[in-house]
Amino acid sequence: MRASDHLPVRCVGAITFDGSGRLLLIKRGHEPGRGLWSLPGGRVERGETDRDAVVRELREETGLDVHPTALAGMVVRGQYEIFDYLCEVRGGTLCPGDDADDARWVDEAAFARLDLTKGLAETLREWGHLPASH
Repeated sequence: MRASDHLPVRCVGAITFDGSGRLLLIKRGHEPGRGLWSLPGGRVERGETDRDAVVRELREETGLDVHPTALAGMVVRGQYEIFDYLCEVRGGTLCPGDDADDARWVDEAAFARLDLTKGLAETLREWGHLPASH
């Protein structure tokens, strides 16, 4: 086992709502969490800031151009340290891409029915960032 196998992997995620308070989620196309719904995001590449990584990942996974506004919080999932940012949509057309099998805006009822990545609902509830009911 290499020493680098134990180093944390810095990742980012985006908490993004539309004008109706629906939350943007993607269905993961690859491990970890393949087939589960989660916030869009991914690894921060060498030389990239968190904000640059959020913008890149959202464009790749959802087709949307976003502007990160604030850090919502950080979670650790195994070797991944995930920094989740609140984001505003600036443009683009929602279309799953890259490693996302699907991407959609979900309200509270839809959110409750989806197979979510472990800890997502609890974390968003704790941070006060659950989707609105309709």
